[in-house]
Amino acid sequence: MHPPILLATTLRILRQLRHDRRTVALLVVVPGVLLTLLYFMFSGQPTPPGRPSTFDRIALIMLGVFPFIIMFLVTSIAMLRERTSGTLERLLTTPLGRLDLLFGYGIAFGLAAAGQAAISAAVAYLLFDLDTAGSSGLVIMIAVLDAVLGVALGLFCSAFARTEFQAVQFMPVVVIPQLLLCGLFVARDEMAGWLQAVSDVLPLSYAVEALQEVGAHPEPTGTMWRDVAVVGGAVVLALVLAAATLRRRSG
Repeated sequence: MHPPILLATTLRILRQLRHDRRTVALLVVVPGVLLTLLYFMFSGQPTPPGRPSTFDRIALIMLGVFPFIIMFLVTSIAMLRERTSGTLERLLTTPLGRLDLLFGYGIAFGLAAAGQAAISAAVAYLLFDLDTAGSSGLVIMIAVLDAVLGVALGLFCSAFARTEFQAVQFMPVVVIPQLLLCGLFVARDEMAGWLQAVSDVLPLSYAVEALQEVGAHPEPTGTMWRDVAVVGGAVVLALVLAAATLRRRSG
């Protein structure tokens, strides 16, 4: 990668993102609206003594899941548009390398995710009194990492789609299994053995576990840092695979 080209690519993507009002609304407004729905869904649920409320448990995880899903969708479609419009083909005739382009996407959307995570966390903590043993800063850090994971997987999957509809079709294949097996609905250690084995290789499982560690412990734990490292490794691997499979056109 070339740092000046990487910086220029990142700034170009941020400028494009700034002028796309619908995407900005999707990134900034939608997570807060969904958290509001969660609050009113679970606010009346009884809470056993000594245990977190249902809202606290689910909202904490969703602070990481929402950015993952939204960034996967936005990035896969954005990269597909770069190819179908011919922009990507023109860019790759310049000194711009594939890793410059893909890591530029990762950095640009990671910065957007930082703003998204901060706003969502503010809604959860300040408006709905989300209670976690650990700091909100760690929650935001993991949420941003989850968003970058969504970006990386979206870039990788976009290489195999020819239309926006095909890009969306990857969600049931890539996103929904991770959502079902991440430990949100059933604890991973209570799953059937083969389901737990599948869960163990899905990066979102480690992102959710890291958030649960923050929710349960006042200080960062070794398990949390291990999970963060696993998710970070998955991000890098997905970006490298995306660079290896990136096509200039969708034909």
